[in-house]
Amino acid sequence: MHDDRDLVEARLTRVLGERIRPAIYPESVPLEVSVWHAPGEPVPVAEGLAATPEPIAVGDLWGPPWGTSWFTVTGTVPVEWAGRTVEAILDLGFDENKTGFQCEGLVYRPDGTPVKGLNPRTQWVRVGSPAEGGEQVRLHVEAASNPVILDYHPFLPTNLGDKETAGADPLYQLARMDLAVFDQPVWELVMDLEVLGELMRELPVDSARRWEILRAVDRALDAVDLQDVGGTAAVARAELTGVLSSRAVPSAHRITAVGHAHIDSAWLWPLRETVRKVARTAANMTALLEDEPDFVFAMSQAQQWAWIKEHRPEVWARVTKAVAAGRFVPTGGMWVESDTNMPGSEAMARQFVHGKRFFIDEFGVDNEEVWLPDTFGFAAGLPQIIKAAGSKRLLTQKISWSQTNTFPHHTFLWEGIDGTRIFTHFPPVDTYNCSMRGGELAHAARNFKDKGVARHSLAPTGYGDGGGGTTREMVAKAARVRDLEGSPTVTWETPDDFFAKAEAEYPNPPVWVGELYLELHRATLTSQAKTKQGNRRSESLLREAELWAATAAVRAGAAYPYEALDRLWKTVLLHQFHDILPGSSIAWVHREARRTYETVARELDAVIDTAQHALAGGPSGGVLVFNGAPHARHGVPAGGAAPAAGRAPAQASPREGGGYVLADDLLRVEIDARGLVVSAYDLRSGRETVAPGRAANLLQLHPDFPNKWDAWDVDEFYRNTVTDLTDAGEVRLDGDVVVVRRSFGESSVTQRLTLTEGRLEIDTEVDWHESEKFLKLAFPLDVRADRYASESQFGHAFRATHTNTSWEAAKFEACNHRFVHVEEPGWGVALVTDSTYGHDVTRDVDEHGTTTTLRVSLLRAPRFPDPETDQGEHRFRHVLVPGAEIGDAVREGYFVNLPERRVPGGAPVEPLVTVDDDAVVVTAVKLADDESGDVIVRFHESRGGRATATLRAGFPVAEAVTTDLLERPTGEPRRQGEEIPVTLRPFELVTLRLKRA
Repeated sequence: MHDDRDLVEARLTRVLGERIRPAIYPESVPLEVSVWHAPGEPVPVAEGLAATPEPIAVGDLWGPPWGTSWFTVTGTVPVEWAGRTVEAILDLGFDENKTGFQCEGLVYRPDGTPVKGLNPRTQWVRVGSPAEGGEQVRLHVEAASNPVILDYHPFLPTNLGDKETAGADPLYQLARMDLAVFDQPVWELVMDLEVLGELMRELPVDSARRWEILRAVDRALDAVDLQDVGGTAAVARAELTGVLSSRAVPSAHRITAVGHAHIDSAWLWPLRETVRKVARTAANMTALLEDEPDFVFAMSQAQQWAWIKEHRPEVWARVTKAVAAGRFVPTGGMWVESDTNMPGSEAMARQFVHGKRFFIDEFGVDNEEVWLPDTFGFAAGLPQIIKAAGSKRLLTQKISWSQTNTFPHHTFLWEGIDGTRIFTHFPPVDTYNCSMRGGELAHAARNFKDKGVARHSLAPTGYGDGGGGTTREMVAKAARVRDLEGSPTVTWETPDDFFAKAEAEYPNPPVWVGELYLELHRATLTSQAKTKQGNRRSESLLREAELWAATAAVRAGAAYPYEALDRLWKTVLLHQFHDILPGSSIAWVHREARRTYETVARELDAVIDTAQHALAGGPSGGVLVFNGAPHARHGVPAGGAAPAAGRAPAQASPREGGGYVLADDLLRVEIDARGLVVSAYDLRSGRETVAPGRAANLLQLHPDFPNKWDAWDVDEFYRNTVTDLTDAGEVRLDGDVVVVRRSFGESSVTQRLTLTEGRLEIDTEVDWHESEKFLKLAFPLDVRADRYASESQFGHAFRATHTNTSWEAAKFEACNHRFVHVEEPGWGVALVTDSTYGHDVTRDVDEHGTTTTLRVSLLRAPRFPDPETDQGEHRFRHVLVPGAEIGDAVREGYFVNLPERRVPGGAPVEPLVTVDDDAVVVTAVKLADDESGDVIVRFHESRGGRATATLRAGFPVAEAVTTDLLERPTGEPRRQGEEIPVTLRPFELVTLRLKRA
């Protein structure tokens, strides 16, 4: 017996790798292989099966980037293998380190029945157990030659991310196509040794348990005849029985394993490939469920379930059967695992509406947990949305990626902006791709921050990002550590099982208040500007389409476009996935997204146009102005229409020293010869907006080369170098608009500055051709503020302007929706945006006092994963509102994002719903999804205070009832008629169903 621990571990590593694992398949015979290459996009299964293939041999190249090849493999099981377990080994050219990130396949029988998915860690297909000998084997493989984008040296620019630029050279070499004998005892021995070896390495070097395992492993290796592994596997396993049967101590950490395959709905592959990834993984997991009675698999993202139902009905049949058995579990209750920072209020609500409704309608399952393991931080308004959807729990893992501060809890209550608290768990295993390795389990136990008061954690188990899911090896390892001394215990359970136990053992967990900010991936608030603009515009158009279609249905008897709105909402929600909206996908994804948003806009504009013309009553010589915003403006009621009224233009004049002055009764703006705003004087308060000696509307250019994750990250050192773009090629007056033109690098900018009713509007057009640069637009404000507000879902959140702590310093780039508001007692400034999200706010002090500088992020130029990110023309609109209170910021945000529409007509259109307090903002007016004709109104308190208001319906109301987001009653019906009193807490969200009389 060796007493050198390193020697035994080295021996175990070599014997496993060179002798025992290869003996899992001791005998094999080759299969005959032929292939048909689909000429373009993937074809239906029936077409692929019916195609005429041509011979191909192991060692041949196949698969151009993003191609599809249908392999047919045939063979005969040798008669001498009768009574043994036989598997087909189908290696398309896999690299085991790239599961989900390269070629994949889905295996079919000749009748089109799916068998299972193929990936680098799951290359086998069971043929017979036991085989009869002599049976004929015929299998078909739909193989996808997806290129490896994230390679061994990641973040290098590549043209492989778009089919239009990827080329046609084959990427893969067919590696192995065999029938083989599967030696179950040898495989079991491998599992025994791997589990014990991994556990041994995690135990203290001087612990008795470690030495016990080490000696048992050494004896087992002595028992293995390296020339007859199969014949001696059982004897070797017997040497391990004792250490494998020793039970865990009662205080062992308890892990709930949930079978999982995080599948990015798009990332380093396009949407169409995700459809197939989901089918492969679902086929694989249903097959594994049949083989492993303890295994439980959970899948989130209703969109992915819907894809299986639509595109792979044969896989759907197996999935629904497994769901009925309670082992293939819908989880999460969202349409996709979306970003939660940038989606607007209604969009975030509809993620739950459409996701939960799909699972309820299809399976009768109403999930209480939200499943977002990979989302890049969580907005402070999310808890009340979760609660309003009928859920109460949240799981995520991504916060463990934060680079500066370690989050202090793994299980806690998360409190949002309205006071709602959600039971939240961060798996201490620190991965959503757990593979049941001993190191992962030991890390979960050591890392768990709530020891002493809680002992349960969750481990999402299976290959993910690109899918693949759980393997039989993971299940085997979980079985061995179910109750094993020295290891956390592991049990396969559903997410609901886990949360029930976690809540029961931890009735008073700690509370975290405010956003869950990820100290990483901050640049996702800016990358791929057109994708973000498409999202914002789509959200605004959906609001208007529902409002005007509902108004036309009630007022004019027009048909309400239920199907179109449902479909368009789901399209927009899909594109809020956490690698699409954040701009971190390949070029193909964003190219398609831009086209999709254009189509969505055309359809929604048509819905709006049809409804408004139905309401306007046709040409009458006049013009009606439709106001889709939740506040009245220019004599037009919120949600209504009135004849157009004229407005007094601002006065424009030359400025002494160069430049121009724009002025009206509320604001006087000075723009110098450089095209910079050197004064914005609030005439009502006698207050200057721009900090002394500084200039606003200042474009600033930074180098932008993060340490890692180009499209995702911006590192704080980017601020160390800055170029102020002060040289102007032209500053001129065009009527009452100041036009400024600049050039820098390979790019150019044209800005148009307009003063309208005390608001400075800045329209910025950029022809962007920079590389690895970051463009900001700066506004140094003469305001001393310790904090500022930025709009979030159904309210706003505050962040510090200082960096007293590392937590505050880490938020050097943050998210806003329509506005950012900076205020000192009695006076504030709002900056409103029509499409940007990223921003930063800093403060500095000089002899003039404190300056608070607000900068909005316009454009970046990362080269990975899309080497042409944001190249080309862009347009941004920002509005500076001096003297703004928070209510002004809210109102102006809606005005900028919901511009007035002009339609021929004369008779005013009364709103369906009005509210007599501007603090109460209506975010949705629509007809009920159940097509009952009831009117749904959603509103919230928007200023962070209490509100008492009267909501008035512009139609006879038989009954009003409070509902959840899914329009299910949560309160008793009220029958006060058309005037409904409402009392709201700060940021409280309410949905009312109004039954028409």
